Amino acid sequence: MSLAARFTATVTLMAVTLASILAISIPAGAQSPATSFRDCPDCPEMVTIPSGSFLIGLSGEEAKRDSRQESLLYKLTGGWKWAGQDQPQHIVNISRSFSIGKYPITRGEFALFVKEMGFQDNNPCEVLAGRYSGFDAGANWHEPGFQQTDREPVVCVSWSEAQAYINWLNKKSGATSASEEGGPYRLPSEAEWEYAARAGTRTTRWWGDALGKDNAVCTHCGSPWDNKKTVPVGLHGANAFGLADMLGNVWQWTADCWNDNYSGAAKDGSARSTGDCTKRVMRGGSWRSDPETIRSSARLPVNANEHWNFGGFRVVKTIQNNN
Repeated sequence: MSLAARFTATVTLMAVTLASILAISIPAGAQSPATSFRDCPDCPEMVTIPSGSFLIGLSGEEAKRDSRQESLLYKLTGGWKWAGQDQPQHIVNISRSFSIGKYPITRGEFALFVKEMGFQDNNPCEVLAGRYSGFDAGANWHEPGFQQTDREPVVCVSWSEAQAYINWLNKKSGATSASEEGGPYRLPSEAEWEYAARAGTRTTRWWGDALGKDNAVCTHCGSPWDNKKTVPVGLHGANAFGLADMLGNVWQWTADCWNDNYSGAAKDGSARSTGDCTKRVMRGGSWRSDPETIRSSARLPVNANEHWNFGGFRVVKTIQNNN
């Protein structure tokens, strides 16, 4: 091939690559937070997220940084080697807008569900303190091992208990009748969660690549509550969509069954219903997470029936007749 031909081929390849990058749409809503709403006085505060496309998962640059921490993470997590779990990075098209909770479900919001439904929680919760942990038969959502206010995210809630709250919420909001099942409220898919968390950004975290100081609550996040407890929702600000606590404070349940990586994942943002469905994906990191997991792409497999005092959830509402 002549020099001129090679130059033409190189320019063409660069143009195709640039076109692929530009095809990833940064949603307009990322520049202007939407107005929040509630479907009833006791319903969670919701924000509508516009449709768009984004790159889900870990970039090559992030992966290089993670590989340098791999041996430390392997040791600290008792053998959980998570490198590669949020790869391969790929484009996801969110074709329909949806609404998502401005905050994780709070202790006060969950308490109302408990009161109205007579919900009984007799399952022990895994109580973490620093690097130590253990099941505590006396621990539950209202006794999680540290003091909470009603404005802090509820913890010690299993995946199925999050679903029970959602079933109640669909009826409470008037979306479904007492005899109906399902409804517009649900758990987010992990693709929807990451799309909302990134809010149009491509950096490690919505505020940038660096962890910084006091941008969240985690281990070594630089807040007074690091590795101690949850804090009231909204304390550390919100991303460009107006969503708070997307990183740190509590890990959040998603609808997806666990898969070791993104091979075979849908490109439309829908939840994965195949894989190990005894485990579900949690997102966002928590008050006791290492900085490496306080990032938009981090994923955590957790048994769906387990209770942890680092785990909560936020809800999504499907928008009907969305064109």
